[in-house]
Amino acid sequence: MGKHEAAFNPVTFTLWYEYAAGINPALTAAMDEVLNSGKGMDDGTVITLYQKHIAPADEAVMAKISGEMERLLTSVAQTASQTGDQAGAFGDQLTGLNQALASRDVELLRPRLTEVIAGTAEMKSSVEALQQKVSTSQDEINRLRSDLDRATSEALLCPMTGILNRRGFERKIESLLSQQTADGHSHCLVMLDIDHFKKVNDTHGHLMGDRVLQAVGEILRTAVTDANHAAARYGGEEFALLLPQTSLDQSIELAEAVRNRTKAMRIRNRTTQEVLLTVTISGGVTAMKPDDDAASLISRADAALYAAKNSGRDRVIAQA
Repeated sequence: MGKHEAAFNPVTFTLWYEYAAGINPALTAAMDEVLNSGKGMDDGTVITLYQKHIAPADEAVMAKISGEMERLLTSVAQTASQTGDQAGAFGDQLTGLNQALASRDVELLRPRLTEVIAGTAEMKSSVEALQQKVSTSQDEINRLRSDLDRATSEALLCPMTGILNRRGFERKIESLLSQQTADGHSHCLVMLDIDHFKKVNDTHGHLMGDRVLQAVGEILRTAVTDANHAAARYGGEEFALLLPQTSLDQSIELAEAVRNRTKAMRIRNRTTQEVLLTVTISGGVTAMKPDDDAASLISRADAALYAAKNSGRDRVIAQA
């Protein structure tokens, strides 16, 4: 980071962290292109790469974290500067002591020794203060990093359904594409779409439509029990399941479980408990091929989804 012009702030730290950790393939490729071109990483380039490849956190949260980070670094710098000044003065005292020793003048040596003893105590105190400041700052940095991680994670979630949003989906599928598959496993994608959702909105209103989306999101969230798997709201009434290290049969089984749970769901009047409507969902399942990119994998899953729609809906179809 020190070789480039971009300021040290949470955005820059996040960019370089994801690059160094290798957890964001699209960002890594984009940064490699910039670095290999010989162009430096200035503030404009950092912001562009961050906005394109990393979910933007809430601006107010980012401003707060940035302000706290600036305050923290300023405080550490001031303490380090004071310790440096103290070290300079102590160095002068040692030089005076060395000269007194060389002269072998006892009368000159006595005050120099007293001065160095006092300076040693002051230097020890100053170094201890710096150590305490660094230790406290490390704790604050860890807290700020947690705040930043939380803000970034929240930016990847759909606020209505509590599962990944479109940007979160895109990051997850890029990560999936970069993983090697274990023997007997595949990386699978399930695309799901609520049947006749427009009719739900037209008949019952958008508030009811939101309740349906929330309910389906909850079904997907609880259906995903493997920590490596993920559910996402792809857009509108379309959802997705990203299933690394999972066979096609296992993925079909999970998609069928989601379909059956959705079909069994009853949306009720919250006052009278009267059943207002039921919904169904259609799904398309596919497994990743060696030459797949995100677009081809999504396209094949979508084709399977549309085949399910055209075959009568409320069903899951797989396409190898």
